[in-house]
Amino acid sequence: MTFKTEVSTIYNCTLERAFKTPMLCDVSKVHTGYGIMPKVSHCTMDENWGIPGYSKNIYVQKSLTQKGGLASTDKVLERIENKYWRIEVGNFKSWMLGFNKFVGEWNTTALKPNKVLIVYTYTLYADTMLLYPLNWLFTKIFWKRYMKHVLENIRNMIANNEPYLYN
Repeated sequence: MTFKTEVSTIYNCTLERAFKTPMLCDVSKVHTGYGIMPKVSHCTMDENWGIPGYSKNIYVQKSLTQKGGLASTDKVLERIENKYWRIEVGNFKSWMLGFNKFVGEWNTTALKPNKVLIVYTYTLYADTMLLYPLNWLFTKIFWKRYMKHVLENIRNMIANNEPYLYN
């Protein structure tokens, strides 16, 4: 079963900056921890990150819900320059409430110069019917709040003109 949630915001920056910052900058500044979500510490196997078909391994710090270390693998499924990203988060190394993968989408639309609409969507995939009510609550309440936290981290990164680590 799939569970989907979406948030949106406006960034006051160039279309390129709004498109590239969340995916091509330091992910530890995007995913800084929130509630039960641990902070990302670093990535490995990321030499080709940003190119469709390539992956990177995500490592997290120790938290209440994770022992720390390798947490998952992110893979770029699709990239349409200055418009759209689609990534898959999977290969989880700890139990994730019955979820087996997450698919994230990042849409950017220039409204006018230096004003960009962001539509940020996640579809969470679960396969344990008994957990579907919990999966729905997690997606609609916690994950949506977490996504808003990520949007604000990215807003700060844009304001600080964070360097791109990947192409």
